[in-house]
Amino acid sequence: MAKIIVTGGLGFIGSHTVVELLAAGHEPVIVDNLSNSSAAVLEGIEKITGQKPLFLQLDLKQKNQVTRLFEQVPDPDGLIHFAAYKAVGESTEKPLEYYENNLGTLVYLLQALRDRGLSNLIFSSSCTVYGQAEKLPITEESPVVPAESPYGNTKQIGEEIIQDACHAHALQGISLRYFNPIGAHPSAEIGELPLGVPLNLVPFVTQTGIGLREQLSVFGTDYPTRDGTAIRDYIHVVDLAKAHVIAVERLVAGENQQAYEYYNLGTGTGSTVLEVIQAFEKVAGKPLNYKTVARRPGDVTAAYADTTKANQILGWTAQKTMEDALTDAWRWEQKLARARAAQAE
Repeated sequence: MAKIIVTGGLGFIGSHTVVELLAAGHEPVIVDNLSNSSAAVLEGIEKITGQKPLFLQLDLKQKNQVTRLFEQVPDPDGLIHFAAYKAVGESTEKPLEYYENNLGTLVYLLQALRDRGLSNLIFSSSCTVYGQAEKLPITEESPVVPAESPYGNTKQIGEEIIQDACHAHALQGISLRYFNPIGAHPSAEIGELPLGVPLNLVPFVTQTGIGLREQLSVFGTDYPTRDGTAIRDYIHVVDLAKAHVIAVERLVAGENQQAYEYYNLGTGTGSTVLEVIQAFEKVAGKPLNYKTVARRPGDVTAAYADTTKANQILGWTAQKTMEDALTDAWRWEQKLARARAAQAE
C-alpha cells in the first residue's frame, strides 16, 4: 500500500483516479479547493469503493496551504497533481489567472517535495503541448511547438519546470499527456461535473440531450477533415485513471528508467465532433439539437495519439470504446437530472 496525495482529487479525472487507487489497495489523500468540484463527489467515491479517503480542503495557490498539506500528510509515497484550470477557450480570456494557478501551484509543490526529501510526482499534462502537430498520429517524439493557448502553454512550461527540478534535485517525475477524457464511472456515482456552462464537448452533448441546454454549438465545419469538424482522441476516464495508478506505482517501485519520463495517453483513434454526436444519438436513441458556428480561437484541427510507448513500457492500453464512454456519460447525466427533479419537488 502506498500513500498518494491527489491534488484536484474531487475533479473529473482526479476522482476516478482515487477510485482506482483504492481498488489497487493504495491510500489516497484528496486535496481540493472546490473551485470547480463538489464535496458531494466524496460520497460517490465512498459508494463505489466502500471507503472514505481523507479529504483536505486547501487552496494550493497559497504557499502556506501547501505547507499545511505536508504538515498533515508528512510522508506520502507519491503525489498525483491534477489541480489546475483546464479550459482552452477560457485561458485565452484569462491568461494571467491560468499562469498563476497552474504554474505557481506546481512550483510550490515541487519545492515542498524537495525540501522534505520526498519524490515521485505524476503530472497531469495534455496533448495540447504538441500544438497543431505536423504529423499524425502524435508520438512522444513529435516536436513541442508554440502552444495554441495559454492553457496549453501552462502544460508545456509545467513539464519544463518538472524536468529541470528532476535533473537538479532528487526528484522523480512522470508527465502523462492525455488527449480528450470523456465518460463517467459505470456505476454513475461519479462523473464530469462542470460548474455552469460546460467547456468540453461531451458534457455539453449530454446536457443538451437531457434538455438542460437548448442547443449544442459545433465550432467549425471548415476544417480539412473527413466531415469538416475537428478531430480529437476521446479516451474513457476510467482507462485514464488506471494509467495514473500504473505510473505512480512505477515511481514508488523505482522502476522508472529516467528521473523524468513522459507518455501519451489516448486510444490512438481520432473522432470528429460530428462522429461523437452520431455516437451519442445512437446510445441515447434520439436526435441531438445542434448548430454549426465559426471556429473557436486556440483550437487545433486534429490531434490523436500514438500510444506505443505507454503500451510497451507501462503495459497500459485503453480498453473502452467511444460507445462505452457515451453510454456511461449519458447514464451519469440522467442521474443528475433525477437528482435535480427530486430537489425541485
